[in-house]
Amino acid sequence: MCCQKFSVAMAVYAKDDPWHFKIAVDSILNQTRRPDEVVLVVDGPVPLSLDEVISAYEAMPLFRVIRLEKNCGHGHARRTGLVHCTHELVALMDADDISRPDRFEKQLARMEADPSLSIVGGNIAEFIGTPDNVVSYRHVETEDAKIKKDLKIRCPMNQVSVLFRRDDVKRAGGYLDFYCEEDYYLWVRMALLHMKFANVPDVLVDVRVGRDMYRRRGGMRYFKSEARLQKFMYKQGLIGTMRYALNVIKRLVVQVLLPNRVRGYIFRKFARTSRAPEGKS
Repeated sequence: MCCQKFSVAMAVYAKDDPWHFKIAVDSILNQTRRPDEVVLVVDGPVPLSLDEVISAYEAMPLFRVIRLEKNCGHGHARRTGLVHCTHELVALMDADDISRPDRFEKQLARMEADPSLSIVGGNIAEFIGTPDNVVSYRHVETEDAKIKKDLKIRCPMNQVSVLFRRDDVKRAGGYLDFYCEEDYYLWVRMALLHMKFANVPDVLVDVRVGRDMYRRRGGMRYFKSEARLQKFMYKQGLIGTMRYALNVIKRLVVQVLLPNRVRGYIFRKFARTSRAPEGKS
């Protein structure tokens, strides 16, 4: 088993549910390979019920809690967490998801098998209410060449599942503000620097989603942000004219022109699957 030390970076803010947050944290503490450090950024003031849960973890030597005076948003919280991580390997974790018990063991083993890797992620299962109520899976390619090919069409990594080399992420510029696209924008910049990607073929994280998840994946602001990222990829020579046009048109239709009900069907049919990876659940 890989013995290299690693940090987990998390962020929590006022609207996070205290019970969901506790389940999320406990899932990273009850691993076959436990993290050596958990850096938790509290993004602004939080209600007493949530603060009590945070304070209980804060008393544990494993935790480093950084409290921000005001809510600064997702990108800033990610950047702050990375600055305070002690170890070169950093795993990301959201405040309402659940990591599978062997998540870190599998990712560390993949890193150990190929030291040239900059980042390792995996598949996710999306659920509503309880983890056994899975509504969809988001599968990703496993090998570098296929991941980079996929990157030209869609976001090729499940952000909530990744473990990466902190210095490589910093060399690519780290998390920069980009509405709903901070992660995709980072993967693109890492790819432009020829960094190496991988995903393990297993479900690593159970992701809590709301019934309106597809509603949030639409609207003019969301489309404009996606279109701006596609333009960046085009200008960097990562995609050609035809791919750029197809990507933007597809996003315009799905995110702006389609009603929410139809958008939900499209996402479930083409961006997600109802089946777990065979033998890899």
